[in-house]
Amino acid sequence: MNVKTKQLNTVSRRTFLSQAALASAVFIVPRHVLGGKGYIAPSDKLTLGFIGAGKQAFGLQRSFLDRADAQIVAVSDVYKVKMDSFATQVNAAYAAKGNQADYKGCNAYDDYLELLQQKSIDAVIIATPDHWHAAQAVKAAEAGKDIYCEKPLSLTVKEGRAMVDATRKYKRIFQVGSMQRSWPEFRQAVELVRNGYIGDIKNVKVNVGGPPVAYNLPEEKLPEGLNWDRWLGPNIAYSHYNNALNPALDAKFWGKWRDYKEFGGGMMTDWGAHMFDIAQWGLDMDSKGPIVVTPPNGKDVTVLTYLYENGIVMTHEQFAKNTFGSGVQFNGTTGIIEVYRKKLITTPESLATKVIGSNEKKVYFSDNHYQDFIDAVKKRTTPVCDVETGHRTATVCNIGNIAYELKKPLKWDYKKEKFDDSEANALLSRKMRKQFGISI
Repeated sequence: MNVKTKQLNTVSRRTFLSQAALASAVFIVPRHVLGGKGYIAPSDKLTLGFIGAGKQAFGLQRSFLDRADAQIVAVSDVYKVKMDSFATQVNAAYAAKGNQADYKGCNAYDDYLELLQQKSIDAVIIATPDHWHAAQAVKAAEAGKDIYCEKPLSLTVKEGRAMVDATRKYKRIFQVGSMQRSWPEFRQAVELVRNGYIGDIKNVKVNVGGPPVAYNLPEEKLPEGLNWDRWLGPNIAYSHYNNALNPALDAKFWGKWRDYKEFGGGMMTDWGAHMFDIAQWGLDMDSKGPIVVTPPNGKDVTVLTYLYENGIVMTHEQFAKNTFGSGVQFNGTTGIIEVYRKKLITTPESLATKVIGSNEKKVYFSDNHYQDFIDAVKKRTTPVCDVETGHRTATVCNIGNIAYELKKPLKWDYKKEKFDDSEANALLSRKMRKQFGISI
């Protein structure tokens, strides 16, 4: 090789390396430069599929649409008009936002199992009636999806435990929709209690509605586009359709399925999943529970009463004449704390605005329940209301309903999750239709 040829090869090699470096540089341009201000790369967005498109789902839709690092890409429901309306609203919302070049639309599936098969979906939002929660959550975990599931977590205690077990087995992140844990008045109340600002806790009173009743609505004509057999899903016994169970899209009221024990646990579980949850949180009982539950007997016990192993008594009763709705009252040896949504009443009054010091007992901080779920999924950390917590809260509500139904005191072993009574233990689970249910 002569000198001239060697020089040409050297230049060529330098030119190639220079061009290669420039080409590589294109791929490390900051994402915000490529997509404009506020740009989040598609790979950084959590893709969500909704299971259920009822009234609660539309509320959750708004909450997750506001998250820049998440994107709703699918929905499933047994009522076609609701499912289609949900997808249409999502598509319209993203179109209005702009800067959604990566968005390919909200796909609709009449069978949630088909939604779970989509590998492009990272997590699911379950907003169906309670009788469906366990089956859908367990199947979602098996499919490798992270889960946000509405409260109350489960219709029965054993279904709740199955959800916990599946979450742990498949290493999923699971947030329960008890969003009061992300609200400041409840966090303040809990931290005041845990730091002894009202002394030793003597008792706790929880004001929510009562237990469910057997389904008793008249039969009505089934609307077009509603797959009633699939809506009943895991339930063994057939229940006829009534509009109150699955209202029309434009109905102004919430579905009444919550009131009937075939589908829900009454206000004991519906509102109880919020307020008993705060009571458990304040008592630092998220992984435990009461040891005795006693229903009113018309004599010496006037209200449903729970006893904890530390001697604290919790009752299910209305505790204020001028009530602000469902709430919790912590009664201590030196003060009282009442907490409702958007209202905290303390005795002494100064406690309401007391700043809890950094060296005091603090609980998990979350100021947005939905962002907390997204962050937990991305970081693979435990969210503010993990599945075990939601299960323990639902258990408190469910065993209370069992005591109401059987009208007798029951000893509860929270470690084994069993009663001292065979009749009561039979109510900890239910049989499910094979094609829709799960083994528990």
